Amino acid sequence: MSLLNRSYPLLRNNMANVRLSAPSRCLMNTVNRLYTKEADSAEKTVFPLAHSKYESKQYKLPKWKESLGEFVIGTFRMDMDKIRAGPIAGSYYYSICKEQGLQYENEPLSESAKFFYEQLNLPRTFSEWFQITLLHEWMLFVRMRAMPFKYGRNYQQKLVDKTFTDIELRLFEEMNVKSGSIVDRYLKDFNTQMKGAIFAYDEGFFSDDATLATAVWRNLFGGRKNIDISDLEAVVKYIRSQLYVMSRMSDREFALGKFKFVPANESVKRLSAEEEKILKEQVIKKYENLEKSGVLLPSEKSNLSYTN
Repeated sequence: MSLLNRSYPLLRNNMANVRLSAPSRCLMNTVNRLYTKEADSAEKTVFPLAHSKYESKQYKLPKWKESLGEFVIGTFRMDMDKIRAGPIAGSYYYSICKEQGLQYENEPLSESAKFFYEQLNLPRTFSEWFQITLLHEWMLFVRMRAMPFKYGRNYQQKLVDKTFTDIELRLFEEMNVKSGSIVDRYLKDFNTQMKGAIFAYDEGFFSDDATLATAVWRNLFGGRKNIDISDLEAVVKYIRSQLYVMSRMSDREFALGKFKFVPANESVKRLSAEEEKILKEQVIKKYENLEKSGVLLPSEKSNLSYTN
């Protein structure tokens, strides 16, 4: 069954044409200036996604904690597909969304960031970074909606929660915004932008490329005039490529964090029916062998399908 048929209904209220209030626009401009301002004598500080050692790639859980965790999970038959939403959607999938448009002072742009800031000529601001991140999160939302409802909804919620937790940290610590009330107002504006963008992208996904291009122009490009049509075409192609790759992944593969965004400078070759059949057979054989082997720990087990 296609992602289109298995997706949730469209959001009820169209908020794609939201206009910020004058105080909010002033606040937006202030934070954007903080984001783009170059510090002449300060060392660059890179803030982690969260100040938790458990999210560090270098952190390893002590063996006794691993054993205790596996015992608890196995004894109480805990639903790992639900628990896994935190570290997969809330940590890994958010990190790969955030990194697409991330830039560091006095460092060259990543290949992904070059696509957005150099090829598409998008402004290098905090609000534009948010729009780039949001675009990638929406693409993940599309795939998450195709998962069984209770799991897909949980994955989406964890991704949204982590997004706003990280933005709040960055506003306080990286952007040096000192007022809690200002941060709250700014987060509300971002939340409004997210709702509007998701509705617009959903409409484009359910309609056609022209409608999707309009949503991209309105959100990613800020509705600016004199936009090169080829840039819109490049973004639409980029979106369709990512969605195609995700649509060819089983629920289990996606839920285990096996997806990575295809770089914008790489093309995606559509598989033939025979190639799809061979790929699916390989995936099924892989997970069948794992389940029969008996080597899977309780925390590694999943009830999600690997045949869809």
